[in-house]
Amino acid sequence: MKNDPEQAALKTDLLVLDADGVLTDGGLYYDQNGGIMKRFNVQDGLGLKLAMAAGLQIAVITGLNSAAVEKRITELGITDYFAGSVHKMPYLERLARDKNLDFLRMAYLGDDWVDARPMMHVGLPMAVANAQPEIKKLAIWTSTATGGHGAVRQAVRFILQAQGKLEKQWQKWSHGDV
Repeated sequence: MKNDPEQAALKTDLLVLDADGVLTDGGLYYDQNGGIMKRFNVQDGLGLKLAMAAGLQIAVITGLNSAAVEKRITELGITDYFAGSVHKMPYLERLARDKNLDFLRMAYLGDDWVDARPMMHVGLPMAVANAQPEIKKLAIWTSTATGGHGAVRQAVRFILQAQGKLEKQWQKWSHGDV
């Protein structure tokens, strides 16, 4: 199963995301007061809303502690948010315990070395197009979009398509049922 992304996606109940370099383009934008701003992709946001509406759980584990990321996560309605540690496995283990999920029922979308250990444990390791080479080697699915530029939406579409849920979400939107 670990080499077949469609089979892994079919069994995925939880998509775990890194933030910087996955939900954002990885850039740090500083304002005149030294505050950090981040850029998010609105299509990624809608994709996450679609995923949650289709029953896919979403979590974010990020190494940095950023008010901008926390604000965006809150706006999207994601409640499983862990920030401020480059050691991500304890959070992945906590998610597995709290949700009573085997790692094989999880997907993880990452871009850099801090994502390696979680990617080695989940059933569906995923990478953004501009991920580090080592991370791409760990992934069994890689987006064509870069982090912060639609990679999350592509990952969501891939999982929902494999699960046969994408068309139902499209029908809701195209018929005004949302």
